[in-house]
Amino acid sequence: MMKSRNLTQTIAFAVLRAVTGVVVIPVVLVIYFLVSHGWHALSWHFLTSAPSGDLKNGGIFSPIVGTLYLVGCTIILALPLGLLSAIYLSEYAKPGPITRLVRLAIVNLAGVPSIVYGLFGYGVFCILLQLKECILAGSMTLALLILPVIIVASEEALSVVPHSFREAAMALGATKWQTTYRIVLPNAVPGILTGSILGISRAAGETAPILFTVAALYMPHLPRSIFDKAMVLPYHLFQISTQVPDCPPEIQWGTALTLLVIAVGMNVFSSILRVRFRKNRAW
Repeated sequence: MMKSRNLTQTIAFAVLRAVTGVVVIPVVLVIYFLVSHGWHALSWHFLTSAPSGDLKNGGIFSPIVGTLYLVGCTIILALPLGLLSAIYLSEYAKPGPITRLVRLAIVNLAGVPSIVYGLFGYGVFCILLQLKECILAGSMTLALLILPVIIVASEEALSVVPHSFREAAMALGATKWQTTYRIVLPNAVPGILTGSILGISRAAGETAPILFTVAALYMPHLPRSIFDKAMVLPYHLFQISTQVPDCPPEIQWGTALTLLVIAVGMNVFSSILRVRFRKNRAW
């Protein structure tokens, strides 16, 4: 009997290791190919010079700046709205059919294809609100895209905080908002950061939504305000890989590697912050 259990456990561990390898190996291969083909293209000139008119020469400074502008505006729009929505659903909303309907809608929105968000953003922000194609319209579209991820992750992080913390704070005379702001939120920050950075990383790599709302094929200057169009890395990579004939492969690989570095950098930064906040957590 004992031998049978040990054999079953050994087989189960072997299957789990194999499944883990199946998941990890493609990621490692993608990173390997991007680094091996793109590292020699990365140089100071490549990162700080603008693309030329035919996109076959120059660097990617304009797409990098446009991507940072777009992601920064998306954070400003999506993070407060998503966090406040999560706080309301977790701490203030009463259980009932309306609350369940709202949660169901949020989960369903997370599964909507990004191209649908792009068409919606173009129709509402660019045409109905007459913003035309600009950074603001693209940021609002991307904010809608990542809101479900931020709300679900933040609500989950808030709900994990022990209920006894809330009871102790309110027993000492704290109001509901004081309890939420001073007790619940600080202890939920690691989980909130994880979900938020995952959503923001997704926004940084999306092509379909910005295709309709903000992306420019070529701009000889940097955007001057949030009402200007911008070159962004995902769309620029799509163009030089599929629409520009005879584009040097090193430019394509270098652009892809830069986009990967930005996404990975966001996740590493969030991981460092998460570890620091977890050290200060009271439970």
